Amino acid sequence: MSGGFPEVRPRRLRSSAAVRRLVAETTLEPRQLILPMFIREGAREPIAIKSMPGVVQHTRDTARKAIAEAAQLGLGGVMLFGVPEVKDEVGSGALDPAGILNVAIRDAVSEVGDELLVMSDLCLDEFTSHGHCGVLDSAGRVDNDATLSIYAEMGVAQASAGAHVVGPSGMMDGQVGAVRTALDAAGYLDTVILAYAVKFASAFFGPFREAVDSSLQGDRKTYQQDGANARDAIREVDLDIAEGADIVMVKPALAYLDIIRQVRDHVNVPVAAYNISGEYAMVEAAAANGWIDRDQALLETLTSIRRAGADTILTYWAKDAAHLLNHR
Repeated sequence: MSGGFPEVRPRRLRSSAAVRRLVAETTLEPRQLILPMFIREGAREPIAIKSMPGVVQHTRDTARKAIAEAAQLGLGGVMLFGVPEVKDEVGSGALDPAGILNVAIRDAVSEVGDELLVMSDLCLDEFTSHGHCGVLDSAGRVDNDATLSIYAEMGVAQASAGAHVVGPSGMMDGQVGAVRTALDAAGYLDTVILAYAVKFASAFFGPFREAVDSSLQGDRKTYQQDGANARDAIREVDLDIAEGADIVMVKPALAYLDIIRQVRDHVNVPVAAYNISGEYAMVEAAAANGWIDRDQALLETLTSIRRAGADTILTYWAKDAAHLLNHR
């Protein structure tokens, strides 16, 4: 203190928008954002998802337009989910070249080529009549190893459709290794695996179940991770990297920012985080009631995930955030 006044004034570096931009420690850019999208088989017009205002189940045509817009905005990619008309016990629609997800991948690649990364969810939950991420054994439990064989075929089917990146998300033990081996054997050496390495059994997945018309019976606590455990998250990450994961992801994001930081500090591969449906819905609901400023809240949310250590964020706000960032 000099003459009763502080000599060091941190507020100087907050005094204008220009100086705040200059000294910002964390960046948020459109290229770091990936837009999850739902494409519904047989849809003739987009179908609103009530629990996720502003998000829809796309038709093939509206999906193509949205993917083209994502490329124009400079997003990092799109993550595609299929919503089939017919489901069965083994999720056979996931392997069918004419199934909605594989068709949507081909549509996307034909629209944008290599201008935008086309990513595909590699899981059976959207395609099974019981809603689980794998096939069931005679006792009604998810059969890990039988599921791996299907995941391997699914990975090849998606790569054959043109996916640049496949995202094994079912939390089966050995899923990354099974998919990598199958991709390499089929000649898809350059297909990237974005592994859902850390996926917690979370209440915040609720709106997503509506988005994919989930048929889930029971819960997924026997294969998704327990939110109380951090060391287990690191173990899963290590296993996925050893099996060939190119990128590892933490899901959900906001309740697990500490896990994102631990993973980022632990590994030397890119780290992604999924800003999931329930996190999106909370902000949208509060904004709809006039309780918060939506645009500021979404940018603050995404910045917090980046600050925690995520290199890439999957978020339903990807296009909205890009518009805001591009017009700052």
